[in-house]
Amino acid sequence: MSEPEHCPGVESESAGKSSACEGCPNQGACSSGSLRAGGGEDLDLYEIARKLSSVKHILIVMSGKGGVGKSTVASQLARYIAHASPEANVGLLDVDICGPSIPKAMGVEAEEIFTSASGWSPIFVEDNLAVMSCGFLLTSPDDAVIWRGPKKNGIIKQFLRDVDWSTGAGAGDQGLDYLIIDTPPGTSDEHISLVSYLKHVTGLRGAILVTTPQEVAQADVRKQVDFCGRVKLPIIGVVENMAVFTCPKCHQDSYIFKRSTATDSGKLLGGEKVKLLGRIPLDPLIGKSVDEGVSLFEAVEEKEGGGDKTANQTSAKTIAAFKEVWENVQAVIEPK
Repeated sequence: MSEPEHCPGVESESAGKSSACEGCPNQGACSSGSLRAGGGEDLDLYEIARKLSSVKHILIVMSGKGGVGKSTVASQLARYIAHASPEANVGLLDVDICGPSIPKAMGVEAEEIFTSASGWSPIFVEDNLAVMSCGFLLTSPDDAVIWRGPKKNGIIKQFLRDVDWSTGAGAGDQGLDYLIIDTPPGTSDEHISLVSYLKHVTGLRGAILVTTPQEVAQADVRKQVDFCGRVKLPIIGVVENMAVFTCPKCHQDSYIFKRSTATDSGKLLGGEKVKLLGRIPLDPLIGKSVDEGVSLFEAVEEKEGGGDKTANQTSAKTIAAFKEVWENVQAVIEPK
């Protein structure tokens, strides 16, 4: 999506005020004058807002704690949306610069990205599912990324500004319906930069927080809640990952971690309530799907087709969990 045909430009006094600006998603930012040179704002923010103006909903997946399965939740949620809604165009952006695991999880480690006049072309996993990651820029998946903050922030800005999500079989010229952004753990440079770069993007809906049941993880999630409040990033809700293990033989539930208490009532920070989006079980099939880079949901269908009743019962709980998470997210970002 490009600027209006007779766009006056951000430097003009009529920016955001002329008849040509009607209907442009960046009209408010332009009319405020904040995007003019010398106005205290980086003009790259305008280009980012323009580039992402055709993305309907942007969801940032975060966790204050590492190892809670944030990338697993992000990748499998993207796969679930693309699988359950074939008409929807989905993008998955990996901004975990030092630990880019999305290419492995999506089965596209060996792929290379290409550039065109319109920007970087993402890798398409399915006709309606595209992926971009720093991992595609590495010579080897085992290469360490030893970058200081400014360089990491620069590549995040480049991903937001230069990736052309409208390319590919599914998106056509209409852009994405959903863009899921997977972030590194913590509340540091990458998160501050990401939120600031997206400040004029109209499709930004908020953060999906990921935790596991134990208190050591939820303590850091409370820090993430505090971070979101400070940078004025709405919180869509929290996903409790690895919530319960169901034995495939006896079908009894076992709580590997201490059963959660905070997320039972949705309270993660004092009296502030955070919506519980759902609980995802500790299912070996999830780990297997991520390690092999295949769709969890297609793998489940294959197992069901093979008549494995034991696997069916376990897998059905996992699919139902992702379905519940997505329906709860939709209720927030697309209220009926």
